[in-house]
Amino acid sequence: MHHRIFMLAFVLCMSASSSPVHAADAPPTKPMSADEFLQSLKPQSGTISLPGDIAALNLGDRFKYLSPQSTETLLVEGWNNPPGNETLGMVIPSDTNPVSEKGWGVVISYSKDGYVKDSDTDEINYDDLLKEMKEQTAEESKEMVSQGYPAVTLIGWAENPTYDKKTHKLYWAKEFSTEGATVHSLNYNIRVLGRQGVLVLNAVAGMDQIDLIKKEMPSLLQMTDFTTTNRYEDFNVKTDKVAEYGLTALVAGGVAAKMGLFAKLFAGLIALKKLVIVGVLAIGAFIKKLFTKKTPDAQS
Repeated sequence: MHHRIFMLAFVLCMSASSSPVHAADAPPTKPMSADEFLQSLKPQSGTISLPGDIAALNLGDRFKYLSPQSTETLLVEGWNNPPGNETLGMVIPSDTNPVSEKGWGVVISYSKDGYVKDSDTDEINYDDLLKEMKEQTAEESKEMVSQGYPAVTLIGWAENPTYDKKTHKLYWAKEFSTEGATVHSLNYNIRVLGRQGVLVLNAVAGMDQIDLIKKEMPSLLQMTDFTTTNRYEDFNVKTDKVAEYGLTALVAGGVAAKMGLFAKLFAGLIALKKLVIVGVLAIGAFIKKLFTKKTPDAQS
């Protein structure tokens, strides 16, 4: 069986009654097939309202949605991650089983840090930013190694950061190498700016899938948006909170951001030659020092 598929994903752990059962009497445990495992996730199609009704997904027929509960099942049983991952769900392609060799998905979360000003979009030097990020990744990797994780190196942009001023959507991709891994990891990021925070979409895939992910980006960008009253243009300068960072900090979020959740996903996905960084909106001290823009109020 290929190294990307874990038998743990397909084994049903059945608990019998409290009375003892002899091995000869116990029925044999039949492993789930990949298709049976996928059906157990109960993928949904059409228009999906995300938990909290903050945003909606218009999936069409090319993608399916997994609830937070099903996402947890896929991350833990399908991709061998420890439990306890907090998400708003996940999007997977309709034509590919997520536990197959070609499987991939987009993990969705939300950071309610406030309204992120995009006034710095034309001022960002992404070459300088990448240099700083490589140095920060090297420092964070040392800490990760001390905790028993493989060393990680940021290779560079797999796709340069792009911000659409009209839709307030930001996307970029980073390529990582991991000690002991033969395939580089892809971290493809989409950020949708909203009235009170940022919708976070991170693609879980390998670098060998970069062309496919790039091809799907336009569809992923178009299908995701905040609901009415939660949109970027619904911001109320008199009542709403402004985030203490801009677009630069969104892109520069450190590898070890929200280390608790990141470490859980990192540990399992690295075996799949995949890397996802969920929650990179939690800016560390280093990132704050370099990139945070203190904004006492919306009018400053």
